[in-house]
Amino acid sequence: MTIGFIGCGNMGTAIINGITKAGIVESSRVFAFDPYAPSIDKAVKDYGITKCGSAKEIVMNSDFVVLAVKPNQIASVLEEINFELEKQDAVLISIAAGKTLEFIRDNLTHDSKLVRVMPNINAKVAAACSAYCTNSLVSEEEKKAIETIFGAVGTIIELPESSFSLFGVLAGCSPAFVYMFIDALARAGVKNGMKKDTALKIAAQSVLGSAKMILESDTHPFELIDQVCSPGGTTIEGVTSLQADGFEAAVHNAVDKAVDKDSKL
Repeated sequence: MTIGFIGCGNMGTAIINGITKAGIVESSRVFAFDPYAPSIDKAVKDYGITKCGSAKEIVMNSDFVVLAVKPNQIASVLEEINFELEKQDAVLISIAAGKTLEFIRDNLTHDSKLVRVMPNINAKVAAACSAYCTNSLVSEEEKKAIETIFGAVGTIIELPESSFSLFGVLAGCSPAFVYMFIDALARAGVKNGMKKDTALKIAAQSVLGSAKMILESDTHPFELIDQVCSPGGTTIEGVTSLQADGFEAAVHNAVDKAVDKDSKL
């Protein structure tokens, strides 16, 4: 298997880092191109991948082609690689937000194997939550390869494209919400006399462990809350305070606002 990357920005290099570290393919069988020379040169130096001189060359050498460019560059890149993509029959994977499979197909002159993947920022630490959808030309074997590639930077699930907008909010926006929560916990620690860096480590690890508990214990979050809350204790005092201050309503409102904004883009 060979994998090509058109674009070596933050997300592209995060995926390259994940697949090379995990040994999904040999570094020499990962091809990359970026018109910005410093980006591609750094990726070649850091990961030992193979540098290409154009987007066309990427398609010519790859079984799977990852379009890791900005959404406003997708159309021009598709026009550039259109002919080579038809000849090579490679699987084209777009990670551009908001660009549908229909959009990609409309910018090609032929039917191709098309995949849309939506990773989130946590791919940079191999802890992304990603979703993907494909057109009918992508085989089950190719789907497994996609899951292997993106599994190297976290978890990935197949979803109907109609769910991508909501997924983009729940997985794409929520890291910022969680970062806010962790920072607020740490600042509360500072307010009560703890150094910020210490409080931040405690808050971040507690959130990480709590997420792990939910994913691995098969226990509903409400049950876990009850397990932590002792009668008349400190935790139930804090929980009732959060409820009184509209914690859940604030989260719901944030998601609703993000979904509404997404529908207008």
